[in-house]
Amino acid sequence: MRPANQKREADNREIVLLVLLGFISILLWHSPYGGYLLYPFSILATWFHEMGHGLAAMAFGNDFERLVIFPDGSGYALHIGEGEPGRVSQAAIAAAGLLGPTVAGCLLILASRAHKMTKGALIALGVALIGSTLIWVRSTTGWMVLPALGAICLGLAFYGREQHRRFSVQFLGVQGCISIYRDFGYLFTEGGMMEGRMQMSDTGHIEQALVLPYWFWGGLITALIIVMVFYALKIAHRR
Repeated sequence: MRPANQKREADNREIVLLVLLGFISILLWHSPYGGYLLYPFSILATWFHEMGHGLAAMAFGNDFERLVIFPDGSGYALHIGEGEPGRVSQAAIAAAGLLGPTVAGCLLILASRAHKMTKGALIALGVALIGSTLIWVRSTTGWMVLPALGAICLGLAFYGREQHRRFSVQFLGVQGCISIYRDFGYLFTEGGMMEGRMQMSDTGHIEQALVLPYWFWGGLITALIIVMVFYALKIAHRR
């Protein structure tokens, strides 16, 4: 068998493995005890989500005040701006939270292409987790889980074997890409409960800013997520 065919088969097996990991994770999230096994990754997904809101808010000139993660995995990013926010900025900040985990997941999958990129991705993620905790996180759950995950990422980057680093980056990437489907209904609702209070959903905020109904934006964001994951896998395994 020619080397090119061997590489193609190896890539196909890897894609199948990533899809299988995603499928198993979704099943575990919806099983009675699977949520406990994936709890740290649920907190990580919330961190991706809320950091997406916070960083987007900063990009539009707002102050990112704090990031709070509750024990049930919900959370919020508090950002403050001067004056009434514009419609475009309001919609973009809301969408950034929904797309943030997938963007981060796709970048991690792309980073698994090369040894140096894999190590660099783990270092960057570890530093971001610990640094953001010191700067913005203001909750016990965040303080307990995020620095621990950051330390594990740094430990793998500097002391882990290459195959372990590669698998870890791909696994974390998969968790980011599929995390939106943990609470898929959230995309297609105007609001939900957080710490016992009704809160407007991100697609509800986009509807409020851009008029079209929340289910339209939920469908559009779902399509964008599928496209991003497809091209991330395609580029990551391009030879």
